[in-house]
Amino acid sequence: MHIAYIVLAVVTALWVGFSAFSLLTQKPFVVEPLVQYGVPRSWWAKLGFLKAAGALGMVVGIALPPIGIAAAIGIILYFLGAVVTIVRAGAWGHVAFPVLYLAPAAVALVLQLNS
Repeated sequence: MHIAYIVLAVVTALWVGFSAFSLLTQKPFVVEPLVQYGVPRSWWAKLGFLKAAGALGMVVGIALPPIGIAAAIGIILYFLGAVVTIVRAGAWGHVAFPVLYLAPAAVALVLQLNS
């Protein structure tokens, strides 16, 4: 199970890291929906750095499990917040996107806790 956790932690870190990079570099496919959802532009860099910290924490968590647990919980909470934001904006068709980031972090958390 430990190998599965390592693989999933790395994949989650890469995926969330890509999301962080896309937000921090203000790629249109990321920031246009944020405008639609009403997320203030002043939050974008902070949100990007939170994603980056979560991605880094997933990698560090391979060697230091408490960091990985905290990172996975942070990523889960971050993307739950994204789901709430999308629902409040009425963009129901977009709810699946943050769930696609949340799910591997949740599975990695379960694997880490059961290792």
